[in-house]
Amino acid sequence: MHRRLAMARVYMETYGCALAEFDSALMAHVLRSRGHVIVDDPSSADVILVNTCAVRLDTEQRIAKRISQLRRRHPQARLVVAGCLAKARPSLVARVAPEASLVSPQNASRVWEAVEARGRVVMLEGRRDTRFMPPVPVAYSTATIMIQEGCLGDCSFCITKIARREVKSYPPRVIVEAVRSAVERGAVEVRLTGQDTGVYGVDLPGRPRLPDLIASILEKVEGRYRIRVGMMNPEHLMEWVDDYLDLFRDERLYRFFHIPVQSGDDRMLRLMRRNYTVDEYKWLVRRIRARVDDPMIATDIIVGHPGEDEEAFMNTVKLVEELRFERVHLAQYTMRPRTVAAAMPQVPDPVKKERSRRLARVIERIGLERNARYIGRVFEAPVAGRPFRDESLTARLHNYTPIVIPAGAARPGEWVRVKIEDATFYDLRGAVLGPA
Repeated sequence: MHRRLAMARVYMETYGCALAEFDSALMAHVLRSRGHVIVDDPSSADVILVNTCAVRLDTEQRIAKRISQLRRRHPQARLVVAGCLAKARPSLVARVAPEASLVSPQNASRVWEAVEARGRVVMLEGRRDTRFMPPVPVAYSTATIMIQEGCLGDCSFCITKIARREVKSYPPRVIVEAVRSAVERGAVEVRLTGQDTGVYGVDLPGRPRLPDLIASILEKVEGRYRIRVGMMNPEHLMEWVDDYLDLFRDERLYRFFHIPVQSGDDRMLRLMRRNYTVDEYKWLVRRIRARVDDPMIATDIIVGHPGEDEEAFMNTVKLVEELRFERVHLAQYTMRPRTVAAAMPQVPDPVKKERSRRLARVIERIGLERNARYIGRVFEAPVAGRPFRDESLTARLHNYTPIVIPAGAARPGEWVRVKIEDATFYDLRGAVLGPA
């Protein structure tokens, strides 16, 4: 048993993906429910809580540097390191901050134990409690809801599977209530996120699939809102793609499909331990485009994975040219410890950088061509998401393409009629004509 610490002022920083954002919201809710206060300034904190990411080497290095900085500048505060880095790289965290308590993502709801303990606490084992979900924050009319974590894959390059291995899905009733609550509190955009949303439900009684969950939300939650479904791997989507595509008759679903391909070369896909072929991936994209009007196909590509030669890289370039993705998340491979790819002969950094530059030019050219087709057209769009640095706002097309609108033209949560006036490879620029 830990002796109870009096009410603490807790400063939080979050790094990483939407799963980390969700876990930070969960931790903040739990701490507030126990009487602790979340503060904005580490100088006034009794406890500093850093929720971390481990996906890339550069991210890991940046977080380690920040933890060292926080220790040095704020020695009065106790330190708690949570998230993927705590779980996947505890020895690294211990070298940087030997006194820090460690909390794995699965123990986010128990973070209070580390905050209230007098000494160091290590909570790296255990399973996520999915029986309940606290009200998720609605920020700028957007709510992010985790539906599952964990994956069934064994990708050669991935360290996240070490931090979030076991598939744990929230029951449909819990997610439906979370969506209903968010919409009632003003969300016009609901982001359903997961490590691989395509494996949602495999661990639940009756094995409900993602299409079953989405259908239940659309049936039971009324209101004017849109749902964006997060990343799913191709091999799972192929199993029930037609049932899923049937749901897109409902305009409350963004026509958005985040399906990582990683490489356009079959030999590389085998090295990466991906469970599909290039032809299977092409079939899937064509199936979506045949059945859904104007979808956004977003994908992930890794350049410079061990084993990639010039032929394999050019096959990836050819795939991008052929499928003309609306959005590509391009990353240079970085070595991650405890992964298969880390033990393979590495592609030299200058080669990775040069290939990344070449592919980025192709991606940007195609992205601009894809977005230019909207110029001059008028759409109804919700305003959701954080403002840009110049206070411009973001509205969203039916397929989740961002539309930058001027500050003051609308407020988050409103639906507007927008005329598209210009385009970049990444977004659109629009003028608000009035309410929609």
